[in-house]
Amino acid sequence: MTTKPLDAAVLPQRAVPAGKPAQDTRVTIRGTAKTTRRPTVPRSVRRAAGPVGLVLLWFLTSATGVLPESVLASPVDVVRQAVDLTRNGELPSAIAASGRRAGIGFLIGATLALALALLAGLFRLGEDVIDSSMGMFRAIPWVGLIPLFIVWFGIEETPKIALVALGVTYPLYFNIYGGIRSTDAQLVEAARMMGLGRLGLIRYVILPSALPGALVGLRYALSTAWLALVFAEQINADAGLGYLMSNAQQYFRTDIIVLCLAVYALLGLACDFAVRILSRRLLTWRANFEGDA
Repeated sequence: MTTKPLDAAVLPQRAVPAGKPAQDTRVTIRGTAKTTRRPTVPRSVRRAAGPVGLVLLWFLTSATGVLPESVLASPVDVVRQAVDLTRNGELPSAIAASGRRAGIGFLIGATLALALALLAGLFRLGEDVIDSSMGMFRAIPWVGLIPLFIVWFGIEETPKIALVALGVTYPLYFNIYGGIRSTDAQLVEAARMMGLGRLGLIRYVILPSALPGALVGLRYALSTAWLALVFAEQINADAGLGYLMSNAQQYFRTDIIVLCLAVYALLGLACDFAVRILSRRLLTWRANFEGDA
């Protein structure tokens, strides 16, 4: 089907009073149809606008003296301190120690959450025994368990890893469990009619249906892991970002404190970005609403 350029547009004729000759009131508009396109800003620029704007505002308030250095160090001092700590090796070793704790705690918590979610989601007995208990334990602030963990595990690495594992378990468990239980019953019935057994039903129907919820839980769990690590590394740490923050607190070094918080944030952002890429690759079969422009 071909389209022709706009040649003429005829407006309706005006009413003519009785007794007067009719006049031709047609108006001809010649030309071609033009479509106006609204200029769009790349999404990467829009995403960076918020953080860059905050840093710029921080720099301006520090440079003008509105924000005193005794309250918060300027971004220039933070960057200078990052360069110095990187050169002497303190910052890389601290990141490595914190990353090791977060990684081990995440693996333990994710394994526990996956096992509990499968038992509670696939079996009614598991739901009756596990889900109500998880709901009860979730109401307890996991940060408040630090003194109990110190009594149980001492003040070495174990309570730090246990706190991270506990913080990871809850968001992963509830999202995986909810994803399993939100599987379409018609899909399950259709799979049974096609002759799929229990294992095939779990593999080809239930687990793919639970995957979107599991990936959402993974994003929450990774961010919670770094949040839990901030509290965990306040427990007599001798290495890691929390150790740097504790020493900086004693000498009122806000530049080092802000630097450590920025590193925590960047590590969490990197993990979140990795999960986003993983979601795009694993959920190519699922149509998503990406919002209006």
